[in-house]
Amino acid sequence: MPAVTVPDTLALPRIETPGPAALRPVKSVSDAPSGFEGEGFPVHRAFAGVPPADLDPFIHMDQMGEVEYAPGQPKGTPWHPHRGFETVTYMIDGTFQHQDSIGGGGLITNGSTQWMTAGSGILHIERPPEQLIASGGLFHGIQLWVNLPSADKMIDPRYQDLEAGDVVLLTSPDGGALARVIAGDVAGHRGPGATHTPISLVHATVQPGAELVLPWPPEFNALVYALSGSGAVGPDARPLHSGQLAVHGGGDALVLRADPVQESRHPALDVLVLGGRPIGEPVYAHGPFVMNTRAEIIQAFEDFEAGKLGSVPSDHIGNA
Repeated sequence: MPAVTVPDTLALPRIETPGPAALRPVKSVSDAPSGFEGEGFPVHRAFAGVPPADLDPFIHMDQMGEVEYAPGQPKGTPWHPHRGFETVTYMIDGTFQHQDSIGGGGLITNGSTQWMTAGSGILHIERPPEQLIASGGLFHGIQLWVNLPSADKMIDPRYQDLEAGDVVLLTSPDGGALARVIAGDVAGHRGPGATHTPISLVHATVQPGAELVLPWPPEFNALVYALSGSGAVGPDARPLHSGQLAVHGGGDALVLRADPVQESRHPALDVLVLGGRPIGEPVYAHGPFVMNTRAEIIQAFEDFEAGKLGSVPSDHIGNA
């Protein structure tokens, strides 16, 4: 799991441990069931079975892979529409190729992030590049859906390309953890992602036996998803292992600990830490659209059929 690494974490800015901190308790730990997305690539549905009120402002999250493809096996998604939210695609291992109807696109690879604001409507496609299809290889990433408040659901679409080198790197006081801040503010350090809905998004690697205490805005919810490895979360050290999501209660800091012994394939605890200010509005989601009412969903489908959500560019990748 390379994403972004450094040879010496002690050379990075330290995350100051808040004190006295109200550590957030763990409300629940759930398992992410496996499934398939797009043309048939494997995913784990990280939010399955979690009450929507605990997720707000997030709607959906898939862990894509981790899978080692043989030549000819890599798969992606066909062209499809979105309206009413933002998609965040974070690639940890491997490469995805993105293109959309407003001219955004490029390769998302090894620690880079594609942030697409669908707003009033957009078409896009995500596929492995031809080289990866031919050779096969490792594929592992995250796609997160971030809701937009009703006032922003019909804003103009926007695309952000965040390179791996853009993320803000921090470490714990003893250097035992590496935190990659993709969006939001962590201990006074702000990530590069520009968000309409206030959120924080961090990919942290905690070495065996190490602990990470993250200051967290008390007005945000707090979710910790284990990408790989094993450890514990919360002041009561609730066990957490790969493919599990921990939902936290109130407080102003999160605490994560990695088990002293990890499996050889994944030598550390890797987690995605995310949270945001709840929007608190009705959510009506169906297929590729996230709106506030059923009538708005019907209108989104009608607009898509009428070609009002954009068109596939002439130089498109994949199949229209």
